[in-house]
Amino acid sequence: MEPQLQSNRLSGMLARSVLHGLSWRLELNPPLTQKFVLIGAPHTSNLDFVFMLLLVYATGLKLHWVGKHTIFKGPFGWLMRRLGGIPVDRRTNNRFVEQMIQVFDQRQRLILVIAPEGTRGKSQYWRTGFYHIAQGAGVPIVLGYIDYRHKVLGIGPSMLPSGDIDRDFSQIREFYASKTGRRPELQGEILLRPLEKTPAS
Repeated sequence: MEPQLQSNRLSGMLARSVLHGLSWRLELNPPLTQKFVLIGAPHTSNLDFVFMLLLVYATGLKLHWVGKHTIFKGPFGWLMRRLGGIPVDRRTNNRFVEQMIQVFDQRQRLILVIAPEGTRGKSQYWRTGFYHIAQGAGVPIVLGYIDYRHKVLGIGPSMLPSGDIDRDFSQIREFYASKTGRRPELQGEILLRPLEKTPAS
């Protein structure tokens, strides 16, 4: 089963031409499934969004992202949805994971992009919502990356959450150790908050 595709041949050619002109390359190894959570990291610059759009058009993958429900109201709400946005009521923060698991359950196809750093500024810890969403929905976590040092945009490898978040985060940390954001000084360590660690058995 192939991942869902979006964009036409012309836009794909243009996006690949832009990346080639900038001396960037793609490394693609998405899972053969219609639903997964895609990590977007490292995230240190607004320019990351531009490269994400180039990735979308160059690959044809239809990506979705989460936004505050209020930006989907008014005359531009349709555009936010058209661009892949999924509205979430942030007034119920403690139910964010549950809301997204329900969205996965309701859809046959969904690639959800989440930036665990949560900010372009340096963060001390990664947010773990992406992990719990994937675990609750029974879908893979795919390690997406942007590496400015080597000029690479990548999708993959993939992993299924084991339930041992410490062990899984160790693998994620090892993978991203070689990836450099546009502003390396804003990259924080990939760490869990102490209360989110797997309890000792």
